[in-house]
Amino acid sequence: MVSKEYFGENKEVEFKQEIPSKHEKFLKDIIAFANTSGGKSIIGIVDETKEVVGIGDQSPFKLSDSISSMISDSCTPLIETDIYPQSVEGKTVLVVEVFPGKHRPYYLANKRKEDTSYVRVNGTSRPADSVTLKELELEGANLSYDSMQEIGVEYDKNKALELCRVVKEIALSNCETEDEKLAVKDMTIGKLEDMGLLCRSGRNLAPTHAFSLMTDNHSRFAKIQCALFKGNDRDIFIDKKEFEGPIYEQLSDAFQFILKHIN
Repeated sequence: MVSKEYFGENKEVEFKQEIPSKHEKFLKDIIAFANTSGGKSIIGIVDETKEVVGIGDQSPFKLSDSISSMISDSCTPLIETDIYPQSVEGKTVLVVEVFPGKHRPYYLANKRKEDTSYVRVNGTSRPADSVTLKELELEGANLSYDSMQEIGVEYDKNKALELCRVVKEIALSNCETEDEKLAVKDMTIGKLEDMGLLCRSGRNLAPTHAFSLMTDNHSRFAKIQCALFKGNDRDIFIDKKEFEGPIYEQLSDAFQFILKHIN
């Protein structure tokens, strides 16, 4: 018997006695690994008992080629793998290592993306829901929510300049020496654009979600809730605060809340 920890993180390892006759069951894990943080599928170990049975008389190199062709023919975009034999308890198993993909989402080429874009959840491979699928598509396009344009909001130069002032002020307040303060550079509108707080809509500047979160922040989801409970359960509140507004103010307020209640 061998544990999954022998090959790496438990949640990122799957044991297979053999390649299932229905290849989709095997490819489901391969796709899920590529769509999340990578993982390994070990061929030649019984999942239920963890017994090492090996791949028998099969040539590991021919089996490796077969699996590689199966993945490249059945999955899209192309999934990056490394397939190699390994000796465990005197028997040969085949390790199919899948690397985190850069062009997500990955799915079965002959089926709908919405139905076969799998992800890893608590050590199992499951279909991505609509929200997760959109996140995978953003990652595949090298985009993130905070760097996307805030639709319906006009660029306000005065807000941008005020944010520049605040950013420098915060940087200075965190300096411990005069030399550190002298090293602090001015924040400029150009730097806000470089950092993804502003973007371009044609030739004009436009605010991103990040800019809104750092200025007005009207998002009902972007807030910090802090609470102090009596005892070790959550039945009785001693103090409770909810902080809204610009993200940097929320962080400062939450930090002060914690300092207030640390004995």
